[in-house]
Amino acid sequence: MKKIVIALLVCFALLRVSAADLNWLTDLPKAQAQAKIENKLVLLDFTGSDWCGWCKKLDAETFSKSEFADYAVKNLVLVQLDYPNKKPQSDDLKKANAALQKI
Repeated sequence: MKKIVIALLVCFALLRVSAADLNWLTDLPKAQAQAKIENKLVLLDFTGSDWCGWCKKLDAETFSKSEFADYAVKNLVLVQLDYPNKKPQSDDLKKANAALQKI
């Protein structure tokens, strides 16, 4: 019986989703369509990944936690809208993010 319990605990640990496995989209209309199909909410993360201290803190203290990952996989479609200072982005992504700043 003890071996079965240990085996189940190991399996459970392996099934947990890590924050690295989260699928952050960058296309809001695509995310909205996916959320509608999956009956989930959309979480928008407006971030400045290479300069915003509070954004880095949010990543480290919330988005990187397994508890958040477990909840997000079941309930959310994640969208990250990044506004970096130095990190290169495609012109299309810059244009899309600029439009989303106005919502």
